[in-house]
Amino acid sequence: MIQNITHLLRSRRFAPLFATQFLGAFNDSLFKQAVVLFVTYKLFSNPAKEFQFSAIAQGLFILPFFLLSALSGQLADDHDKARLIRIIKLAEVTIMALGGAGIVFASIPLMLAAVFAMGIHSTFFGPIKYAILPQHLSRDEVLGGTGLVEAGTYLAILGGTILAGVLASTPAWAAAITIAVAGLGYLTGRQVPSAPPAAERIAFDRHIIRASVALVSGTMHIRRLFLAILSISFFWTIGAVLIIIFPPLVKNVLGANEQVASLFIAIFSIGIAIGSVLINRLLKSEVSARYAPASVLVMGLFVLMLHFVALSWGRHGPGLTTLGNFIFHPAAGFMIIALLGVAVSGGMFVVPLYAFLTTTVAKTETARTVAANNIVNSGAMVIGSLLAFALSSIGVGPGGQLVLVAAMCVVSAWLGWKLHLACD
Repeated sequence: MIQNITHLLRSRRFAPLFATQFLGAFNDSLFKQAVVLFVTYKLFSNPAKEFQFSAIAQGLFILPFFLLSALSGQLADDHDKARLIRIIKLAEVTIMALGGAGIVFASIPLMLAAVFAMGIHSTFFGPIKYAILPQHLSRDEVLGGTGLVEAGTYLAILGGTILAGVLASTPAWAAAITIAVAGLGYLTGRQVPSAPPAAERIAFDRHIIRASVALVSGTMHIRRLFLAILSISFFWTIGAVLIIIFPPLVKNVLGANEQVASLFIAIFSIGIAIGSVLINRLLKSEVSARYAPASVLVMGLFVLMLHFVALSWGRHGPGLTTLGNFIFHPAAGFMIIALLGVAVSGGMFVVPLYAFLTTTVAKTETARTVAANNIVNSGAMVIGSLLAFALSSIGVGPGGQLVLVAAMCVVSAWLGWKLHLACD
């Protein structure tokens, strides 16, 4: 089983795509975390405004998935995916230059514009990275390849998050590094083998709304895909709310500095990576949803643990505690265990569902299926961001919103169980 996974990392069918995705996720994480930390700790000193900025940034990043996924799916199924990767990664260099200028000049509009542009970048890259796997890999390699992509993605997020925390006091360096990494991602993207369309040219619809409605309706009437997409959507709504919660939770509930905020995202990333690989071992490369309900119920229990640890944290002074002081807090161990548990169980839940999307439909339809999934996911995540924003506006803080997240895990478990009954 280990060999079944690791040999892909030495194969040109997979390695350049893995490297390109890794660098893109690293850059995305570095930039977004640098922006959130810079605004939260340097520009604002109001807890409500900090929470709302985090929600706005998350919403702007997600919005292009909702608006443009139909176009991205059509492009990916109608063109050579490797050529599209080269174009998309070249655009990333320009976007990072815009974002770097925003950080250097402390311009919130420029930073938010770059976040939105990175959302567009990810919208067009997302269907390609999943749809290209069944085209280059055999069926018994797809789950392992998907798990490696997910694990690599979250390890890259870990690296970007840690570096953002290290560079929190020198944001100009973060800006320069994002541009350099974007350039490196373009070079690795050029090594991805050709992946031409698997069928004749499709009828291309450039009307955003009509194409989106047609794409979703053409996918969601298939019960197995309907349940898989809804399950993934609830998971990423939960993830969106958690990412919004983390910075204000660390600063205003735990009274900790930027390095601790980065530690939270880092632990979350490590956990998702562990869960992504672990579920492949448990399923023995079989694409199945049988562990999905239990995984997300366990995730909900760890979210509740996180909530109660935050409640018991105690008062803190006006000064922010350092990473070293945080580690020695009596409740820090429980907080870290809860975070890691949320992430590991979350990775175990979502990875098989992505593999299911790409192996259930014909290779000629994989990118559009992933794009339909992205439309529904992003709509749910925007709703989650708006809900987090609204709750913060009426005084419900990060601790209280963790209870909402735990309740959403129960809904995800029910959907996962329905999918298991329908497919396994």
